[in-house]
Amino acid sequence: MSHAQGLTRRQILTLAAAASAVFTLGPSGAQTSPAAGTGGKTMMTRVIPSSKEPLPAVGLGTYRGFDVAPSDPAYRSLPAVLDALFEKGGKVIDSSPMYGRAEQTTGELLSIHEPRSPAFLATKVWTRGREEGIAQMEQSFKLLQTDRIDLMQIHNLLDWQTHLPTLRQWKEEGRIRYIGITHYTASAYDEVEAVLKAEPLDFLQINYALDDRGVEKRLLPLCRDRGVAVICNRPFGGGGLIARLQGKPLPGWAAQVGIKSWPPLALKFLLSHSAVTCVIPGTGNPRYMTENASAGFGPMLTDAQRHQLIALLD
Repeated sequence: MSHAQGLTRRQILTLAAAASAVFTLGPSGAQTSPAAGTGGKTMMTRVIPSSKEPLPAVGLGTYRGFDVAPSDPAYRSLPAVLDALFEKGGKVIDSSPMYGRAEQTTGELLSIHEPRSPAFLATKVWTRGREEGIAQMEQSFKLLQTDRIDLMQIHNLLDWQTHLPTLRQWKEEGRIRYIGITHYTASAYDEVEAVLKAEPLDFLQINYALDDRGVEKRLLPLCRDRGVAVICNRPFGGGGLIARLQGKPLPGWAAQVGIKSWPPLALKFLLSHSAVTCVIPGTGNPRYMTENASAGFGPMLTDAQRHQLIALLD
């Protein structure tokens, strides 16, 4: 725990035990199981095109939710968020130096999980300059308490030409397994497209939501053609989407695809696109993590069902 800034293993275990007690109580107060409702089935996986490695379709974003210190009451729920992710079969945990304390919190909490191996760790480099980038990424290794990061991404394409050679070298050396780029705004799509066409990459992380479908025009088809895995950030459209949907009744067919509420249905809409590999809704709430993970179970949506959801927002 050399990078926990004074937080001891005993303190983390105490917090984890308290959080687990919270996690086992459902909304009604009845005891529940993290695997309840899956019917014994495992979460759907999608193949990473560049390696053919299967990746669980629903992961976890750490923006905001994991940017908390151990002294914050919100920290106490985070061990149970990871429990919910792993119990449901998820693996991807996405972070960034941009997310405040999120990398450090992730590293602290993963250090008490046995085994730690289920996590597919994704983070980013977000600075200018070769040496600055190397220093920041080395710090990410320390904060995440790992000697290998599964996916290193160039955050918002910041100085990507400078960082890409370092990432390629580290991939050859085995320090990172995959290389990617990220963005979150439509104004960057032309540059994203140009980089995807010019450089062989393993992953693109991009904004995609039921009410934010601009990537469907060119970027998703391009990723499919180029063999690039796609991670969807901002899958709830920045939060406004769910507020718009909550007042509407779920479609009658929702239960047939294993869905009981709007958030996982919004996620299943994204996963029903053939180019999408994984969605990473962010949360610090274990109940929401369990709810989000349900999108990775059951049948995907038909084209007709996808169009019906789009029409609800028009």
